[in-house]
Amino acid sequence: MTDPRPDVIPTTANTGAIGVMGLDLQEGKVVPKKQVWSWALWDWATQPFNTVILTFVFSVYLTSELFLPAGTEPDASGENAVLTSGLGLAIGVAGVLIALLAPVLGQRADASGRRKLTLGIATGLLVVTTALLFFVEADYSFFWLGAGLIAVGSVFSEIAGVNYNAMLVQVSTPKTVGRISGLGWGFGYLGGIVALVIVVVMQQSAWFGIPTEDGLNIRIVAVGCAVWTVLFCIPIFLNVPEAPPAAGREKVGFFRSYVVLVKDIIRIFRETRPTFWFLLASAVFRDGLAGVFTFGAIIAATVFGFSQIEVILFGVAANIIAGISTIIAGRFDDRFGARAVILTALTGLVVAGLVVFFARDLGTTVFWIFGLLLTVFVGPAQAASRSFLARLTPAGREGEIFGLYATTGRAASFLSPLAWAGAIAIFGSTAWGVLGIVLILLVGLVLMLFVRPPRRNSAASAG
Repeated sequence: MTDPRPDVIPTTANTGAIGVMGLDLQEGKVVPKKQVWSWALWDWATQPFNTVILTFVFSVYLTSELFLPAGTEPDASGENAVLTSGLGLAIGVAGVLIALLAPVLGQRADASGRRKLTLGIATGLLVVTTALLFFVEADYSFFWLGAGLIAVGSVFSEIAGVNYNAMLVQVSTPKTVGRISGLGWGFGYLGGIVALVIVVVMQQSAWFGIPTEDGLNIRIVAVGCAVWTVLFCIPIFLNVPEAPPAAGREKVGFFRSYVVLVKDIIRIFRETRPTFWFLLASAVFRDGLAGVFTFGAIIAATVFGFSQIEVILFGVAANIIAGISTIIAGRFDDRFGARAVILTALTGLVVAGLVVFFARDLGTTVFWIFGLLLTVFVGPAQAASRSFLARLTPAGREGEIFGLYATTGRAASFLSPLAWAGAIAIFGSTAWGVLGIVLILLVGLVLMLFVRPPRRNSAASAG
């Protein structure tokens, strides 16, 4: 008889593969190091889109006064609201598309056994959209082309990431999933910052002699990011095998996939309750983690008076530290469990954030120490969150579950910005925004305390 408790997962499935975790099927296997490193390099390959295109370089170029409509002046604050709001709208629409498409496309890749193919198609389209940014000249008539390409690129990036995360189960075992997840996430941080440093050197050095007319010096950076992605993503397609089709999964049409998705969510709630609750808890604390990096530079400049060069240096140091700490924390994940790493990291983030707020009058040294300490914990929490979900994911549903992971993350993406803006509006100071982010992290920490790894049914195991 199957144990009726929803947090007890039998080792033998009653329907399809729902009762068997994907990592269970990897028990005792030896995954070649070539496959592990090839998988991890994909994070290195695609991170420049997030770091260079979305965050530090191309989005800044696109919202600069170079793109203001004729006769329009910058706002009194120096901001170009018509541009920043336009880019925000485009990325917001992309977020809705990701939330709607990610779990269904992941589900279909699981059922068809085309996970790597789907990853390849999405990565290829990301490369194409990134390269097309070369044609976004510094004129308002090109603004919506640029905003649209960035938005579409973010959709392809997220869809590719769903399948990439699902492949974690293929290149790891229950004893190595933590360190391998950390390796990939750490590579992402380090790859992004290496790419950014190269861009800064090229922009600042007259030796390269790149013309600046029509934004050519920035547009060519997009081409460089596309080439970077192509070069470093090749190993995953050469060395990591395709996943077989999920056993017992019916192949249905695209729109019918949403009906199947709803049924699967209900089944997950009934049969693998920890997976369901972790998706909700992680959506909250992952948005808090995003808030640390989203508003970190603003805190440094506005609250602690960092100069522009100090902000850049802090950003470089933060990403390097985050990358290294994430790789190291992966070993703690395998030894003590992903849940322990997540709880430790969230606790560290809450404490460091409170120190940043209450000791802000002591000068920049406070932020150099405790601001960087925040970045020590962000990466490990992200990587451990991925490995924790991998441990909870039923075999044959990796793409679908990681698609839901992306969807729930998007659904909660308003929390940190709202808490940040609300705290500042209520108390009238940017410094109070720090407490807004800390509040979201604290809520995520509390929710995570109630998430327990599923217990194996010993009776089922015995026969």
